Amino acid sequence: MIVGTAREIKTEEYRVALTPEGVTDIVRAGHQVLVETGAGDGSHYLDDAYRAAGAEIVATPAEVYARAQLVCRVKEPEAVEFGFLREGLVLFTYLHLAAEPAATRAIIDSQCVAIAYETVERDDGFLPLLAPMSEVAGRMAVEVGAQHLKRPGPGRGVLLGGLPGVAPAHVVIIGSGNVGRNACRVAVGLGARVTVVSNAPDQLRELDERYAGRIETLLSSPQAIANVVRGADLLIGAVLVQGRRAPVVVTRKMVRSMGPGAVIVDVAVDQGGCVETTRETDHAAPIYVEEGVVHYAVANMPGAVPQTSSRALAGLTLPYVLRIADKGLDAALRSDRTLARGVNAYRGHVTHAGVAESLGMPYSPLESMLGAP
Repeated sequence: MIVGTAREIKTEEYRVALTPEGVTDIVRAGHQVLVETGAGDGSHYLDDAYRAAGAEIVATPAEVYARAQLVCRVKEPEAVEFGFLREGLVLFTYLHLAAEPAATRAIIDSQCVAIAYETVERDDGFLPLLAPMSEVAGRMAVEVGAQHLKRPGPGRGVLLGGLPGVAPAHVVIIGSGNVGRNACRVAVGLGARVTVVSNAPDQLRELDERYAGRIETLLSSPQAIANVVRGADLLIGAVLVQGRRAPVVVTRKMVRSMGPGAVIVDVAVDQGGCVETTRETDHAAPIYVEEGVVHYAVANMPGAVPQTSSRALAGLTLPYVLRIADKGLDAALRSDRTLARGVNAYRGHVTHAGVAESLGMPYSPLESMLGAP
C-alpha cells in the first residue's frame, strides 16, 4: 500500500502525522511512503531524515493525495484541501466532524473513507488515540491560563499559587476525563485551589482519593456549576461527549459572574466548546475578551509543542496504519472493532451515530456496508 502524509496548514500547526521512525517501520513492512517536502519541519524532522528512512519526498500535497491510498494527517482538512479528497482514499486524522459541517459534506461528497483518531475506541470505552493529545491539552490549559491571568494583558493579575498570607487562585475544571485529570494534576502542582466538576462520580472519587483533600470535587448540575464558577479566576472546559458536539454547560451569565480579568480555557472548542461565549481562536491570535473575561479557545493546543505531540501521536497510530496497510482497509476494519469504531464516513455515508445526530445527517451503520469477510 502507498501511505502518505502532507504538511499541516492550520494556523501555527507544527505537528506531523508520521515520524521518520514510523516511516522506517512502514517501509520495512513492504509499503511505500510519500512525504510532502517540509511536512516535518515544524517538529524538527527534516526531509533528509525521511529520505534516510525510505520515504519518497514529493513537492505538493496534491501529489500525496493523488498517489497515496492511505493519507495520515493531524488535523481535519481545510477548505483549500477539500478538492484533494477522492473515492478510493482513506483519510486517517483528527476530524471532530460534529463541529465541522463543511468538512463533513466535503468528505461525504468525495466518497472517501474518513477515520477519526478521536473516535477509535476500545471495548472498555478508552480512546487510545485521543488520550495523548488530551493529556497534552490538559497540562497546557493550566499553563496558558496562568499566563493570561498575569499582566500586562487583560488578566486580573493573579499568581496561581498565591503567597503566604495571600490566597491562591481558584481553578475550576469542568470535566474529569483525560483533559480534566491532567489539568488537575498541573493546577495542584502549582498550588492553586482546585475544584473539579463532573457527572462521573467514579472519576471524582478517584481524584478525591489521589489528592487526599487537596482538591474539591462536585457533582455536575447547572446550579452547581453556576455556584462554583462565580468569582473563579480560571475556568477550564474539559467536557467530552465522544463523537458529538460538546454540550454548553457554562452560560453567558455564568461567564459574567466570574468577574473582570478572569480567564477561560475551553479545551472542548474542537467539539464546538462547552462555554456559551466560546468562539474558536488560533495560536496567532489566541485570546479575546467577552463579558470582561479572557477567553482562550485554540482548537489545536498541542500544536504548540509539536515534537512531544508528534512523537506521542505517531507512535500510537502506527499499529493501526500498519494494520490497514497489511490487511487492506475492509479486512482491517472487520478484524479490529477498535479501529472500526473510528470510521466516521465510509464511501458517501456517515457511519458514526454521534456525528450524524450532531449534524442532522442520516446515519448508516458501518457493518451494513462492510458485509461478510
